[in-house]
Amino acid sequence: MKFGYVTPQNWGIEEPEDVVDLAVRAEELGYDSVWVNHHILNVGYIYDRLQDRPYYDALTFLTWVAALTERVRLGTTVLVLPYLNPLVLAKSVATLDVLSGGRVTLGVGVGMLREENEALGSDFRTRGAYADESIEIMRELWTSEDPQYSGRFFEFGGNFKFSPKPAQSPLPILIGGMSRAAMRRSAKLGDGWHPNSGSIEDMSAQFQILREMWSEHGRNPDDAQLVVRCEVDVLDSESGDSSTPMIGTPGQLAQAVSEYERLGVSEIVLGISTNDLDRIRRIQESFAEKVIPLVREG
Repeated sequence: MKFGYVTPQNWGIEEPEDVVDLAVRAEELGYDSVWVNHHILNVGYIYDRLQDRPYYDALTFLTWVAALTERVRLGTTVLVLPYLNPLVLAKSVATLDVLSGGRVTLGVGVGMLREENEALGSDFRTRGAYADESIEIMRELWTSEDPQYSGRFFEFGGNFKFSPKPAQSPLPILIGGMSRAAMRRSAKLGDGWHPNSGSIEDMSAQFQILREMWSEHGRNPDDAQLVVRCEVDVLDSESGDSSTPMIGTPGQLAQAVSEYERLGVSEIVLGISTNDLDRIRRIQESFAEKVIPLVREG
């Protein structure tokens, strides 16, 4: 089992160095990956949380982290594809992958904030189709010597080169989202699924549906990467709230991780949803020092 850490670059922390330090510290503590969230505008529930406080750009922030780390993978949880031009995005991601020595994991989704879609000139009704086409285009640009594509939103072909190619071949694309459409997109176009956590029972049922979808698309379900994002807190005693799988004492959390592993999950990505730096540091360090060793010891 691998463990990732989601940076709070989306929580309005005024000093960017504080957020960067947490990402660097994650590598020092032995985490396998560092992840960022993605929105462009402070609107809807983002505005309710931040007002005009900073929400740092996902790929720019990851590039900075890449320059200050050596080992951790660099993940997005998740890039909202309908907000982005896929050719420009393919260039940015490939460049980051080359600069980082092949460390990028691209988590993508379709987004749910209609106000943000409309402000960015994106059609909320066609966001799923646009996301599918974006994934296909990025794959084509990353792998073909003479890229060409004909689709609903984009058309190009044969008269240009695309470089650099990613250091990884293939560069892994995980599909975020809890909907059946997201699961089907994973089976059709992704290398895996990146859902938010639920109960062990619910996740087991979801994973079985996902396996069936992968089989229906002629793909081996054992090849699906299952990377689950969990809200985490490490409690000092059993008197605290342990109503969700990843909130509890170190022993409870290690047991939950083991149950996810038995379901086929390859990585748990820790989210700590707060701008309280002291609390973030406590949870980040407690999980690394108290929970991960219990999991490793079996």
